[in-house]
Amino acid sequence: MGFDLVEAEDMPNIDSDALSIAFGDFKRGYLIVDRQGVSILRDPFSAKPYVLFYTTKRVGGGVADFDAIKLLKFAVS
Repeated sequence: MGFDLVEAEDMPNIDSDALSIAFGDFKRGYLIVDRQGVSILRDPFSAKPYVLFYTTKRVGGGVADFDAIKLLKFAVS
């Protein structure tokens, strides 16, 4: 039908009252925020010749449009 299919192992198995399938336009429904740049901090307490560096990068995400993604609930009889 022209829709991409992705299998996610993190979704729960099909069971009674389980939200096991998500369908929708994830590009429109979910927003990933990636802040530019990486912060690098040199550890001032590490002894030479072994110098430690700490790197951090800020990323985040969240649902932007709840109408774009739907979860299917199963009822097993």
